[in-house]
Amino acid sequence: MNVCNYKVCQSFSDVKSVISTENNSFDVRIESELPETSTTEKCILGIDEAGRGPVLGPMVYGTSYCSIDNQSVLKTLGCADSKVLSEQARDEIFDGINNQGDLLGWAVHIISPTTISNCSFKRQKCSLNEISHNAAIGLIQRVLDRGVSLCEVFVDTVGPPEKYQAKLLSIFPQLKITVSKKADSLFPIVS
Repeated sequence: MNVCNYKVCQSFSDVKSVISTENNSFDVRIESELPETSTTEKCILGIDEAGRGPVLGPMVYGTSYCSIDNQSVLKTLGCADSKVLSEQARDEIFDGINNQGDLLGWAVHIISPTTISNCSFKRQKCSLNEISHNAAIGLIQRVLDRGVSLCEVFVDTVGPPEKYQAKLLSIFPQLKITVSKKADSLFPIVS
């Protein structure tokens, strides 16, 4: 996979700027500033993806996290399955998340079409599910590496949920992990 550093963004316009100036041949990783409460209070984290359907273009994995005590903020902001929200509503929620930067954190891994193609054509092939799993694993590890006091993870499944959950638990045995279909509709932290 293409290796790159995370870039810290504080607003939706920052994210748009980073994405528009990056070469689409390379992976891009973007993250928020670390919320103050995330290192001192127990936190939950959610992961979802976008872009698995298109034949061309990037695949995007995103995570959000907050303390267990602050998860009500997600409902207040209107976090829900993005497929049922308008683009304007999604933009407003994202701005709301950034305005709650002391409570909510996020990170995004944009996997370039080049990375997807290169992984698919290697001698030892890497499936789209493996690429997806690696992105989710990388996001969880990044949040842990930043010192977030993570205790529970919710993931929208790619492939059989039981198998994916077992894989994540084998890597992160210290975490409570829930992998389910339609997690973006069930858990606001995934939305």
